[in-house]
Amino acid sequence: MNQNKNLFKLIPKVDELLEVDSIKNLMNTMPRKIVVDSIREEIDQLRKDIRIKSLGEDEIKGRNIHLPELIVDRANRKNSYKLKRVINGTGVVIHTNIGRSLISEDIMENIKDIAINYSNLEYDLDKGERGSRYSHLKDIIVEITGGEDAMVVNNNAAAVLLVLSTIAKDKEVIVSRGELIEIGGSFRIPDVMEQSGAILKAVGTTNKTHLWDFEKAITEETAALLKVHTSNYRILGFTSSVSAEELYPLKKKYNLPLIEDLGSGVLIDLSKFGLEYEPTVQESIKKGVDVVTFSGDKLLGGPQAGIIVGKKKYIDAMKKNPLTRAFRVDKFTISALEATLRLYLDEKTAIEKIPTLKMLSMDIDELEKKAVKLYNKIIERISIKNCKLEIVDSYSEVGGGSLPLEKIPTKCILLSLNNQSITDFEKALREYKISIIARVYKDNIYIDLRTVREKEFDIVVDGLLHGFNRVKGCII
Repeated sequence: MNQNKNLFKLIPKVDELLEVDSIKNLMNTMPRKIVVDSIREEIDQLRKDIRIKSLGEDEIKGRNIHLPELIVDRANRKNSYKLKRVINGTGVVIHTNIGRSLISEDIMENIKDIAINYSNLEYDLDKGERGSRYSHLKDIIVEITGGEDAMVVNNNAAAVLLVLSTIAKDKEVIVSRGELIEIGGSFRIPDVMEQSGAILKAVGTTNKTHLWDFEKAITEETAALLKVHTSNYRILGFTSSVSAEELYPLKKKYNLPLIEDLGSGVLIDLSKFGLEYEPTVQESIKKGVDVVTFSGDKLLGGPQAGIIVGKKKYIDAMKKNPLTRAFRVDKFTISALEATLRLYLDEKTAIEKIPTLKMLSMDIDELEKKAVKLYNKIIERISIKNCKLEIVDSYSEVGGGSLPLEKIPTKCILLSLNNQSITDFEKALREYKISIIARVYKDNIYIDLRTVREKEFDIVVDGLLHGFNRVKGCII
């Protein structure tokens, strides 16, 4: 303890640190309290490291050199917005926790133009009178999907709820037990149905449902047949399910609407890029589905939204449902979604310009080139000791509850620390001014090149340097 007391004397005082130029400059950009609190917190962290990690005199002096830089970093973090940019090094392309799909940079000018100016959000320019916000998206969704009509709400759960509330309130909806899925945040299809006022009538078993299960369940109280695409899980082995195509004759025979919740809502067949086949919205419409719902911010690669496409008579009824106002989208979503959908008018353009599709279709040779480029940038700027840095093979994931069994070959930068805490290093990456979210597996850090863009390489290198400065004995 006496030895620690002597070492604690090596730590600069708060007043001394306040006179350092880089810290004095902070006073011009943020409240003094944030700066002082940051100084005290960094000093407390250094005291803690002296006690727990047994830092020696030379190591403390080395840390003191970087102390102003660490204080500035901490102060900037404390003074920053709560919702902020991060670097996705996890390899999960549609990562729900860090923002799902990225919006294409090519459409940002349009969004900015709508955001900073007045717009015809609910104004008909031809008639010179009040219009509908849904009209801006209808034509392009109809053109791409082949549906009769379309509307957009704030997410896919809202879309399903609105459809069921409009078509089947106080009536029965028949659905296979194997499709009673739970989506993110513990929201379940049965709960959504209950809130809509529809009465769930589950048929079949968890692993097997037949067409006759549906037909036997139809009564005068039946309002619709519902199909839910199990996009976030798979039942394998002894299984049987009923497709929308198989349900079509049944819905015609009994004059019942057929509803399909596709979840992710893919508009391009991704199997041509080596991914598992996922049914497209266009295919559902061609199979005779009356109403299809899907997300805007998953495989479609746009903003958060729930898209409803199908027969005009059902869409018209939904527009009159009081829930529609509660679920309506704002001008930013409409602008971003319209611009994203325009890219789908040419499939090649969509693949090149929509980040989600570009990441998912990226081949291993391109990933190898990216990995080598990032690796070289790291070793050019950072001399590392007692650590291992290498390019390794691994697997990316689609994420967002889409293609759950898909493991996509990728390239990663692997970092292994000898006799040092990988947990501390991973935390340091998260605490960098632009947080780097990496994958940790078996005490190694993995940075997946599928979800890290080349324009982010310098940030990754700076973040790694920040991490090495935080961890004892890993940098010369």
